[in-house]
Amino acid sequence: MTARIYRPAKTAMQSGQAKTKEWVLDYEPDQPQVVEPLMGWTSSSDMKRQITMRFDTKEEAVAYCERHGIPYQLFESKVSARRGLSYADNFAQSRRGAWTH
Repeated sequence: MTARIYRPAKTAMQSGQAKTKEWVLDYEPDQPQVVEPLMGWTSSSDMKRQITMRFDTKEEAVAYCERHGIPYQLFESKVSARRGLSYADNFAQSRRGAWTH
């Protein structure tokens, strides 16, 4: 079973960077999910789908996989270059663009 190592993207409902700095290790699904006929719930007998581990750095996650002999795939996401803005910057004297109101 192959492990995936990645940095989670921020959700659409999130303006900050919470939970995006850590690296996550989880396992790819080994078996497809099955719809239970009586209640209609989705289930799987794959117990490794429930495991999610968080690491501070990419190197720690890779070292964990190598130490335990777990095959892994590393997904590196592109870091967005975004400068911090605040509402007060709209009224700053050093504003670059012209104020158009």
